[in-house]
Amino acid sequence: MLRMSKMTDYGIVLMTELARAEGGTRTTRELAARTRVPLPSASKVLKGLLQAGLVVSHRGANGGYGLSRPAASLSLSELVASLEGPVALTECGVHTSGGAPCELESVCQIRGHWRLINHAIQDALGRLTLADLIAPAPRMPERLVGLATPRAAPAAAANTSTPSATTGVRS
Repeated sequence: MLRMSKMTDYGIVLMTELARAEGGTRTTRELAARTRVPLPSASKVLKGLLQAGLVVSHRGANGGYGLSRPAASLSLSELVASLEGPVALTECGVHTSGGAPCELESVCQIRGHWRLINHAIQDALGRLTLADLIAPAPRMPERLVGLATPRAAPAAAANTSTPSATTGVRS
């Protein structure tokens, strides 16, 4: 099963809570209480997000964390990459010319396909913003139409049970 880490999941949850603050700040304790993310984990994730430049920290009595820029300009791809590293299913989808290639790269016959799949995932995450995540779930922005939940296949619709003309029996 492909899955992002628990810390990345926590990071997305914490960031959506900060987005709901609409420019305000929240302390680590407030964020942990509101999201039910364990306080030590919230603290660790927020420090990573601060280092990545996705949140800002304010000291003092009214201090806490806030988003570094509007939620609509923070892509899920950027958020996941800041916590997980490059987004890709395979090594050949992330290494650069200076990086170590996969030992099978020179003979791999599906490398091009994996690159297309990796690109599709990066594109989908890049089109989804933090603002989209705090909107009600049924809302599907037009730019994400291709990511909507699957609809019934046309073949399934054609196989509806209808009486046979010769036997009168449903197929």
